[in-house]
Amino acid sequence: MSPVDELSGAAAPIWMWTRPHEVESAALDQLRTIADLPYVHHHVAVMPDVHLGKGATVGSVIALRDAVSPAAVGVDIGCGMAAVRTSLTAADLPDDLGPLRAAVEAAIPVGYRGHAEISRRVRGYDDLWAGFDDLHPSVSGRSGGLDRVMAQMGSLGSGNHFVELCLDTTDAVWLMLHSGSRNVGKTLAEAHIAAAKKLPHNAGLPDRDLAVFLAGTPEMAAYRRDLDWAQAYARYNRETMLGLYVEALRTQLPRLRVPTPPADGPHAGDAAFAAVNCHHNYVAEEHHYGADVLVTRKGAISARAGEYGIIPGSMGTRSYIVRGLGNPESFHSASHGAGRRMSRTRARKEFTTDDLAAQTIGVECRKDPGVLDEIPAAYKDIEAVIAYQDDLVDVAAELHAVLCVKG
Repeated sequence: MSPVDELSGAAAPIWMWTRPHEVESAALDQLRTIADLPYVHHHVAVMPDVHLGKGATVGSVIALRDAVSPAAVGVDIGCGMAAVRTSLTAADLPDDLGPLRAAVEAAIPVGYRGHAEISRRVRGYDDLWAGFDDLHPSVSGRSGGLDRVMAQMGSLGSGNHFVELCLDTTDAVWLMLHSGSRNVGKTLAEAHIAAAKKLPHNAGLPDRDLAVFLAGTPEMAAYRRDLDWAQAYARYNRETMLGLYVEALRTQLPRLRVPTPPADGPHAGDAAFAAVNCHHNYVAEEHHYGADVLVTRKGAISARAGEYGIIPGSMGTRSYIVRGLGNPESFHSASHGAGRRMSRTRARKEFTTDDLAAQTIGVECRKDPGVLDEIPAAYKDIEAVIAYQDDLVDVAAELHAVLCVKG
């Protein structure tokens, strides 16, 4: 199967795994602007969860020759998903999941909070901390900066970040979470986007938020250094949270066991299926259509042949563990989730907490105004999103949440 449609009106082809009429016009205009960049290699790939973003569209995969746009990565560098299949089944869970949610909320800080006591949370990350002083001064030069960044390791954040307890179709219990590089990644991204905007070669861009760094320049080297650091921080953050999550659950479910995470890469067998940790806002050096390129996935996961990934839905809907098919037309990529179909502001205006309660029946979660913008109806239909990309991934497991913690 080829891309569902091609968007016209741009210098480079735009291949879409959705229908243009299902995408807001502002996002379509943004895609055309991206495709007009002179550094774009071959085409722009658009995932079925696509929606408007800052500078670059969320749900876009862009291969650039000798250049990279920080906005095409996003400000939450390394944001992504982690999931593990546990030894438990639905029969092992208590009827009342409220105490379990309280235990998780006590163990994993949400919102702007971090850990007051940090030493136990950051064990084994010495190589990461050793690179802190080399980061952009907006991070490394702040008073108490390292302590603050260390304290946020193992914390969730806010917005659409979450921790879930899920069941698959065999009633196996899964742990799943969504988070990234916290404030340090955001600060680094914003500093480099601002620096790129000032470079002379970006002066004529129709959208300065799409400003790029060029290969072989000090600015590119500085961004790549900070980017790699933040991507590592995001991955470790998810690993740390999973550890805290397991500890919290074992206070009430002592029989809980989880697999050892596999080495990175496809073809790792059942261990890879049962333990997945994947970015969906990041940069990778790859080879596509005869060239070595820098691929930015903003709201997209890598889906090489045999590689496992995670495509979440929303509270009250389904999420999927998927296996990549290695489709070259998508640059070996797939969507990162359901994708928003309306803004947070619009969701708060159109829905009530009664709507939220009705749409999250059977899920132990907050049902108050503070999370109303995360109501399932604010997101696209996850089943339709999955159906549009049946040439990109196979579904390995279908999950539904029974407990959800949000920032």
